[in-house]
Amino acid sequence: MNTFDKDIEAGILERCAPPCLSLYQPTHRHYPENQQDPIRFGNLVKLLEESLRQKYPTQESTLLLEPFLALADDRDFWNHALDGLAVLAAAGMFRVYRLQRSVAELTVVADSFHTKPLMRIRQSADRYQILGLSSHAITLYEGNRDVLDAIELAQGIPRTMTEALGAELTEPHMTVASYGGVGGSSSPMHHGHGGKEADAAIDDERFFRAIDRGILEHHSQPAGLPLILATLPEHRQLFHEVSHNPFLIDEGIDSNPEALSIDELRTRAWQVFEPRYLAQLDALIEQFGNARPHDLGHDELAQVAKAAVDGRVATLLIEANRQIPGRIDAATGAITLGDLANPQIDDVLDDLGALVLKAGGKVVIIPTERMPTKTGVAALYRY
Repeated sequence: MNTFDKDIEAGILERCAPPCLSLYQPTHRHYPENQQDPIRFGNLVKLLEESLRQKYPTQESTLLLEPFLALADDRDFWNHALDGLAVLAAAGMFRVYRLQRSVAELTVVADSFHTKPLMRIRQSADRYQILGLSSHAITLYEGNRDVLDAIELAQGIPRTMTEALGAELTEPHMTVASYGGVGGSSSPMHHGHGGKEADAAIDDERFFRAIDRGILEHHSQPAGLPLILATLPEHRQLFHEVSHNPFLIDEGIDSNPEALSIDELRTRAWQVFEPRYLAQLDALIEQFGNARPHDLGHDELAQVAKAAVDGRVATLLIEANRQIPGRIDAATGAITLGDLANPQIDDVLDDLGALVLKAGGKVVIIPTERMPTKTGVAALYRY
């Protein structure tokens, strides 16, 4: 399965030779609701076909749609759906993303991929990752206020202490009776001599360093998400001491993650993360309010588009679930409004976010109820 964070970092989605096909739909995790998902997907593929044939020859359209039709028949894929689905395709490219958030049904055929629904998820300020850590094994999760899912560790990251240290693993770890009980209440019980306990502590440190390096390189840096540590208190202190991960936050979940259900883990994580999330939104809104009177912030769409083209936008706030059909001239910033049914028309907010990111700016998707403007955008300028 493709990973949107890594594809964005690699610039894969910027390299699209038109026509660029984008399909979004809500999906369901469980039976019987998920039985309707392949049918709805097939209907959306028909809409893509209709849009394609307004401009492109039948043979080209057929080739582009072949992988969509194969996906529609992949029963195993539909049995493992999450809450939403995004499929982006062009000649020689077919990317499929399972999403933790539901998305509205949408099909777009245009000169570039329609990525705002994906960017809304990626740039939403309530996302985080959890590293579940014991002295012997790790798990990694990604979630938000509503949902949490285990994610597959990248190749090269050791899953256990044995994988990390191999033949260098010392004898004492073979004689450790237990690390953690229900709720993480129990403490390590070592058998043997004090020297062995010291060796075991050294193994813990080496294991944690290996995990820290792997998580930073393969998960934290590509995703750019805050990392919450879930572990027993004695492990938390040691991990923080050896970690070089700037995404690791000070607050954590002081419990054995194996003793918590996925829902309990999500609840505990949101208790940790919600104050940071609200503080971040408040800070951004305050910055915009302070910048606007000094012409260092704006919410008028045409002005913001021109500033984005000129590379002046440092931070762009975009209202979630808002669409403004049209196009932005990448040279001048001029906006032409239109209809999303037209293969040449995309979402102005989508294009605006892409321009800001390409110029090295930051994009944050804001819930409608907390958006400080009525226009769908609020921009903070560099100068």
